[in-house]
Amino acid sequence: MAAAAAEQQQFYLLLGNLLSPDNVVRKQAEETYENIPGQSKITFLLQAIRNTTAAEEARQMAAVLLRRLLSSAFDEVYPALPSDVQTAIKNLLPGFLQAVNDSCYQNDDSVLKSLVEIADTVPKYLRPHLEATLQLSLKLCGDTSLNNMQRQLALEVIVTLSETAAAMLRKHTNIVAQTIPQMLAMMVDLEEDEDWANADELEDDDFDIRYAACNAVGQMATDFAPGFQKKFHEKVIAALLQTMEDQGNQRVQAHAAAALINFTEDCPKSLLIPYLDNLVKHLHSIMVLKLQELIQKGTKLVLEQVVTSIASVADTAEKKFVPYYDLFMPSLKHIVENAVQKELRLLRGKTIECISLIGLAVGKEKFMQDASDVMQLLLKTQTDFNDMEDDDPQISYMISAWARMCKLLGKEFQQYLPVVMGPLMKTASIKPEVALLDTQDMENMSDDDGWEFVNLGDQQSFGIKTAGLEEKSTACQMLVCYAKELKEGFVEYTEQVVKLMVPLLKFYFHDGVRVAAAESMPLLLECARVRGPEYLTQMWHFMCDALIKAIGTEPDSDVLSEIMHSFAKCIEVMGDGCLNNEHFEELGGILKAKLEEHFKNQELRQVKRQDEDYDEQVEESLQDEDDNDVYILTKVSDILHSIFSSYKEKVLPWFEQLLPLIVNLICPHRPWPDRQWGLCIFDDVIEHCSPASFKYAEYFLRPMLQYVCDNSPEVRQAAAYGLGVMAQYGGDNYRPFCTEALPLLVRVIQSADSKTKENVNATENCISAVGKIMKFKPDCVNVEEVLPHWLSWLPLHEDKEEAVQTFNYLCDLIESNHPIVLGPNNTNLPKIFSIIAEGEMHEAIKHEDPCAKRLANVVRQVQTSGGLWTECIAQLSPEQQAAIQEFLNSA
Repeated sequence: MAAAAAEQQQFYLLLGNLLSPDNVVRKQAEETYENIPGQSKITFLLQAIRNTTAAEEARQMAAVLLRRLLSSAFDEVYPALPSDVQTAIKNLLPGFLQAVNDSCYQNDDSVLKSLVEIADTVPKYLRPHLEATLQLSLKLCGDTSLNNMQRQLALEVIVTLSETAAAMLRKHTNIVAQTIPQMLAMMVDLEEDEDWANADELEDDDFDIRYAACNAVGQMATDFAPGFQKKFHEKVIAALLQTMEDQGNQRVQAHAAAALINFTEDCPKSLLIPYLDNLVKHLHSIMVLKLQELIQKGTKLVLEQVVTSIASVADTAEKKFVPYYDLFMPSLKHIVENAVQKELRLLRGKTIECISLIGLAVGKEKFMQDASDVMQLLLKTQTDFNDMEDDDPQISYMISAWARMCKLLGKEFQQYLPVVMGPLMKTASIKPEVALLDTQDMENMSDDDGWEFVNLGDQQSFGIKTAGLEEKSTACQMLVCYAKELKEGFVEYTEQVVKLMVPLLKFYFHDGVRVAAAESMPLLLECARVRGPEYLTQMWHFMCDALIKAIGTEPDSDVLSEIMHSFAKCIEVMGDGCLNNEHFEELGGILKAKLEEHFKNQELRQVKRQDEDYDEQVEESLQDEDDNDVYILTKVSDILHSIFSSYKEKVLPWFEQLLPLIVNLICPHRPWPDRQWGLCIFDDVIEHCSPASFKYAEYFLRPMLQYVCDNSPEVRQAAAYGLGVMAQYGGDNYRPFCTEALPLLVRVIQSADSKTKENVNATENCISAVGKIMKFKPDCVNVEEVLPHWLSWLPLHEDKEEAVQTFNYLCDLIESNHPIVLGPNNTNLPKIFSIIAEGEMHEAIKHEDPCAKRLANVVRQVQTSGGLWTECIAQLSPEQQAAIQEFLNSA
């Protein structure tokens, strides 16, 4: 014991020397500290922090060192320690939590700050004592004897864990439930500052408060949605509304409104609707009051937040907001018309956003009463656009509002394009300021100047000024919106937009810009179609090489998937002949590399899953990587689908370089998404290349027959679809396999859980496949035996495309007066009527599809026969009878 005490005393001296102004003493102390073993270091630091008789400076130094050790260096220090030391550190945690508690009551928040940092950087360290950590944080944040900063930090521990360790925290919903009242109580605790209400914007020091009290609601709503809203919506909405009405405290009102915005943005519509009436009335009364205050005192911050709250509620409520439209629109228009002073620019921008979101929510019919006024207000603002300063916050709000108006008005919006496009193109063309700097220059440029840096090594950094990048991204997204909504009405602008967008596929400063550039490509081609094939081909040649190169070089998986998806859409628009030999060669190499990378990544993740440090947090990360990888695989499938549907069997020699990799995807040991998408690719080979596809049958036929009964419904669906197209498009070589497939398909359809939510799509593909075998290969099966069963399985509800296939075959059978389908003396007609009625009720019959007319003719023929019609209708439920009538009226 004496030796341990002596060692601890030596450590106090060391801590003092670490603070020494003498460089030699300090350097020597740092070397000594570094050489102390990890376990001893943590023990000494904890004891120093908890020793109230030790010098205050030494205790604070210990807290700083412990924080450093447990956060930034944890992943380096911890794995290298012996297992008994690791266990000791996991056990030395209750002591750390006690130190957090003790230090707070000695008016020291440095240890609590270290807990926030640990929650942020290494939350898994807290896992063994997560309940204790949360309970301590909750106790501290609810203790009014502590200062405001300490209570905020305690709440921040909970909120940070909800971000970094959501899966761990979901098991402790009781803590989340107890935290909500604390957050709301802290909002009310804030002291009023008269100067605050006259400020131009929420100051930085205000955001700490926002984060701790208000933003926590939004953060948790995001991290735990929709479970969070289901459990706490009643308390949260009621408390926020009550807090917003605290007329004595403007700051509380503004932050409560901000919290309401965060909450409603992620709230399911069904949960918000019961409170809509109460919410709207509160928001309206506060808005009217704050509008008066704006006029009398010039205070505006609360009004800004309330306007955004109204927009958020309307956006979630959609059509349910129609009854409240007239309550808000006059006041909102009044703000846009009159809030023209420079200090009210942000309020005006948010109000423009609010009006456009309300318009989109309630729809064209309701909005048209104000459309003309609103458009004139926007046009007036737009006319003054050139006089606006570059940092005017109205610019981004205007750009987004115009796009919403376009969605709302459709083709009628075309007339406004000459006014809108100039400023929009200007914003979309922003070129960022960039610089190559040495390390010293970089350190002299502060973050406040809006620069971000990437270290290039060799003492050099690449810098970019981020101002304007978000606006550029928004503007590019708006151009996508116009092309999508206006189609040929946008043709006048396709040339200048495509010249802007193609180079932006390499705009690595902002992911959103590259995504918008990719999304625009097939839409611009659609717009340009009206100018004829020559113009369209020229445009495609301008895009094609850049798109293929982008697929090969794009570093971000989310952006890559968008580029691949857009390339596939472009192929569909352009059709056969759009790719030359060089394109095919480059694309083949890229797709091969993507598939090889997919297999390599899977192997690496498998190794990580067998690692001894593998835990829930690691699994979450690996699962994200799995999902990303599979998403890229789906885009490979998209591209191959477009190429096969355009080029048919001509492309098979090129496809053979990818064949071994696609075969590998459908091996039995591979994860189900691999097998699903591998089968989908072979489905395309069969559908678009038959009967030439049979030369590859040795690779896919046995797996396809085997996988129709697979445990994974997604794999079953892909296999069943393949067997259906095999019957529909396959040549004579496939006949024996159609016979073999039938009992397998029937087994799936007749299994007890075939119609459950997760299985229904696979089952419906099996039913459709049985229909295709009977229709296209009738000599391979006993049609008369199978047909009554097939009729009993109709109609299909979920898979709309396959539903059309089955209805078409049903029409063939009825029109040929097939005796089994119609039954003796037409006794099966009521069953056929119920199938049609159910199809209408589930929107499985597309009214524009030719088969809808054929089915309607069948019904109308029976309608003329008097007694038979009465007999058929009498056997239907009232809902089915109404559906038949609705079908006849619209088909």
